[in-house]
Amino acid sequence: MLTKPKLQGELKQSLTLGAAILLVVSSIIGSGIYKKVAPMSAELLSPTLVLICWIIAGIITLFGALSNAEVAGMLADAGGEYVYFKRIYGRFMAFIYGWSVFTVIKSATVASIAYVFSQSFNSIIPLPHLSSAIEQINFLGIFKPFENIGVKILTILLIVGLTFLNTRGLRGVSFLSKSITKLVFGGLAIIVLSGLFLSKGSFANITTNSAAYIPRHWYDFDLIKAMFGAMLAAFWAYEGWNSIGFIGGEIKSPKRNIPLALAGGIAIVITVYLLVNFTYMYVLPIDHLIDVYKTQNGIAAVAVVGQFASSIGLFLLTLLVLMTVLGCTNSTILMPPRIYYAMAKDKLFFPKAANIHPTYNTPNHALWIQAIWASVLVLSGSFDQLTDMLVFAAFFFYGATALGVFVMRVREPNLERGYKVWGYPIVPGFFILFCFALVVITFYTNPREAFLGIALMLTGIPFYIYWNRKGQ
Repeated sequence: MLTKPKLQGELKQSLTLGAAILLVVSSIIGSGIYKKVAPMSAELLSPTLVLICWIIAGIITLFGALSNAEVAGMLADAGGEYVYFKRIYGRFMAFIYGWSVFTVIKSATVASIAYVFSQSFNSIIPLPHLSSAIEQINFLGIFKPFENIGVKILTILLIVGLTFLNTRGLRGVSFLSKSITKLVFGGLAIIVLSGLFLSKGSFANITTNSAAYIPRHWYDFDLIKAMFGAMLAAFWAYEGWNSIGFIGGEIKSPKRNIPLALAGGIAIVITVYLLVNFTYMYVLPIDHLIDVYKTQNGIAAVAVVGQFASSIGLFLLTLLVLMTVLGCTNSTILMPPRIYYAMAKDKLFFPKAANIHPTYNTPNHALWIQAIWASVLVLSGSFDQLTDMLVFAAFFFYGATALGVFVMRVREPNLERGYKVWGYPIVPGFFILFCFALVVITFYTNPREAFLGIALMLTGIPFYIYWNRKGQ
């Protein structure tokens, strides 16, 4: 008797706690650890303030993760915050979150991380440019799609290639993330040890401010604004910590393991970031890092290692950057399509995104929809423009998730909680206040990116009206 071919697969719980921690780490550690110290230096003009920003951003990220972990421990399923928001705030808020992830937050993350891969490749093999006249063509006075065209084309090819790999199954991409993460930790350890013990760096570089630095009181609004502007860069380096919730339906014992993976993974990342960025500031004076920022394709880590390594060492570092960014891009591509899958099942997204491949058990259509839009974003803007835009949008929803801790404790106090946030109510309350402050101040420091982020988020309203009516 002939059996009917399987037309629809299903998401399977196959990831262990160890694999989940590695996915958290690999989703976070990417381009930011090599690049973001330069724009932070240009913003603050003080190495001490830069390091303080990294510490503050790490602590606040940990507060957000601890708050997120309580909600995840109650409502773990494929789709992460989309599932949480639907339970806490209803369909519309859940949709706006999912649409924002698609249009701004995670698609821009994919575009931005992959962009740094191509910038690093460009430092080994220069990629082609168009004429200056063509590169300066712009749309709406903002977007220059032909600028740095060789880097952008390679970025799009990388997105397409890794998306194809992700359509072939979860086990293979998990193995890739694990292998690359181990290689990255080894490479970063070499940078720290050689920078601290083999370079001609000095602790004086840590305490010497830029020639342009102006002393200000801690309550000075210009300093506060500069600190928040710098923290946008630091938060980009920490971005991705919540992605593990998107694949909650594919993690073993998710109500126990998601909170553990979040807390453990972020603690590891904070330690690594402090060690590496301290090394950068120890080796290179801050004015040199500011000069790196002014170079379009400059990467701070390459400039730092160039102070004490041979040309072979620089080549190996560039390969390390390439591998790190490759792993982070891969992990970032993997997780968000589970949101689009959950939305499509609720008839609030493109219908084909609800399909699961019958053989590989992956949301292939959702993966390709993400790849197309991420490629459009690559053409639309520069790396820093994309990252500032997505961090602004992300923190609005991070705050909403933390607020959900309070809502659920009042509304459903007897619901089983695999984990209760440490320091309640201070920790989630502080995180909510910080998210609000970050969103408000971003309007002052980066108004263009803030309004672009809001505009893309609001484009979802007509889609919601159409899909919601059609699904009823």
